[in-house]
Amino acid sequence: MIDIILETVIDSIKLLPFLFITYLIMEYIEHKTKEKTKETIKKSGKIGPLVGGILGIFPQCGFSVSATNLYAARVITLGTLIAVYLSTSDEMLPIFISEAVSIDVILKILGVKLLIGIIAGFAIDFVLRLRNKDKEEEKIVDLCEKDHCHCENGIIKSSLKHTLNIFIFILIISLVMHIIIHLIGEDAIASIVLNKPIIGPIIAGLIGLIPNCAASVILTQMYLENLISAATMMSGLLVGAGVGLAVLFKTNKGIKENLKIVGLLYSIGVISGIILEFTGILNV
Repeated sequence: MIDIILETVIDSIKLLPFLFITYLIMEYIEHKTKEKTKETIKKSGKIGPLVGGILGIFPQCGFSVSATNLYAARVITLGTLIAVYLSTSDEMLPIFISEAVSIDVILKILGVKLLIGIIAGFAIDFVLRLRNKDKEEEKIVDLCEKDHCHCENGIIKSSLKHTLNIFIFILIISLVMHIIIHLIGEDAIASIVLNKPIIGPIIAGLIGLIPNCAASVILTQMYLENLISAATMMSGLLVGAGVGLAVLFKTNKGIKENLKIVGLLYSIGVISGIILEFTGILNV
């Protein structure tokens, strides 16, 4: 149990730079940029799903946390957030490399994941633009007002306060999830989804909802040990957003909206996995 606590603390500490830099950028945008620059940022958000999808494939949990915070402040769109969530693979790539998985297999899995994320992201933004043409965008200052951080005291101080608040939240959630996974066991989880073409992606998607990088480790290891198919693994990895989902419920006001985002992410991941399973596109 001591090892679990130490590992959780170390993993959480690794997120600190991502958290601080994200908040620092947000504070800078609020305090230093002019309205014209803000409008430019909003307009550039139309290609956000492409940029977010590409950045999301890098093997780290931090970017999903950064994207979540940026979405909570409405710096990026929902489509961009979903693109990041879908393309994020957390620990899959390092594990694949360490296990000497063929580069062709790695590129195919990453490519399919990236493509699904980008397409879904653009589709979501397109639909929302049609529905919300007259809806006023939320301002970045909302995040500061909600946390009562007195941002006028300086961007460093307020950024540190935001970072500390989220870090503590992540640490608690991660510790709880690590203990649950340790008690249940990876083998028990694997036996639930073994050789179940439709049920497999559904359950793998639920595993992906675990707000922790451990979900990607479990799914990747089960695939490497031939316990699940690549398509089933893909369902879980598409849904998996590391601790991003935990941070979403902490920073984004409106639990109904957050539940809809989770439902949307889960639906896209599971449906994509089932389609990949039956079409055989991802037979690797």
